[in-house]
Amino acid sequence: MTIHPIHSKSDYEKALNRIEAIFDAKSGTSEGDELEILGILVEDYEKRHHPIDAPDPVEAVRFRMEQLGLTQRDLAVMVGSKSRASEILSGKRTMSLRVIRILNQSLGIPADVLLGQEEPAE
Repeated sequence: MTIHPIHSKSDYEKALNRIEAIFDAKSGTSEGDELEILGILVEDYEKRHHPIDAPDPVEAVRFRMEQLGLTQRDLAVMVGSKSRASEILSGKRTMSLRVIRILNQSLGIPADVLLGQEEPAE
C-alpha cells in the first residue's frame, strides 16, 4: 500500500482498514513500519477532525474519586473540611492553587485539567 496523507473520510477509513489488516505486524518489518506511520496519520486526522474537549475540572475530580472508590469524606480530608469538599464538588467554590496541588498529587489529575485549561497545541 502506498502511504499518503489522510485528507478525507474515505482516506481515513482506508487507513483504518489497513491498520486492522496489519495490526499484528512485527516491529522493524516493512508492515510494522507501515503500521506505525498509519497510526501517526490516523491520530493526526482524528485530532483535526474529532477533537476531544478537556474535561470539566469538577467532573474530572468526581470521575477520579469514583475510579479510586473515594467518598466526599475522603475528599474533605484532602482539602481540609467537609464544607470545602461539598462546595468544590457542587461547583460553588473554585479550586485554589493549594487545592489543585493537593488533588494533582493525591488523585493524579493533571494540573491543566484542574485549572480548566486545555493542553497546549503541539
